[in-house]
Amino acid sequence: MSATAGQAADGVRSLADRFGIEPGMVVMEIGYDDDVDQDLRDALADRCGELADEDTDEVVDAVLLWYREGDGDLFELLVDSLGPLADNGVVWLLTPKAGREGHVEPSDISEAAPSAGLQQTSTINAGKDWSAARLVLRRGAKGKK
Repeated sequence: MSATAGQAADGVRSLADRFGIEPGMVVMEIGYDDDVDQDLRDALADRCGELADEDTDEVVDAVLLWYREGDGDLFELLVDSLGPLADNGVVWLLTPKAGREGHVEPSDISEAAPSAGLQQTSTINAGKDWSAARLVLRRGAKGKK
């Protein structure tokens, strides 16, 4: 018995699914440059609509933070990303994979995130050159900024 196309599709989650992005969500993007994964951006925009830039006045459901070694202080960027974030929102910290230019050591993330009031819950493959760490607010952290 062979697998049907529907069964094969059930086993493959889209990038937008893996990021938990739903139609109608507001997704803000920080750190865009010409090295970002355009397929990922397109998949997320197809799901939720246009990505908001970092100057948005809207409350956002998710933040895509593209960060490379040398992009500035990670702690400060994480704190800045919390301002417009909904209480149940998520920050997706996208960093170049090991061996790629701008790679960020996992220890840098594990030091900066808790200091900013965030907790890492998972890491996913976000494309050929990028990894994504899912960061959520620790309970009570947003009010302490």
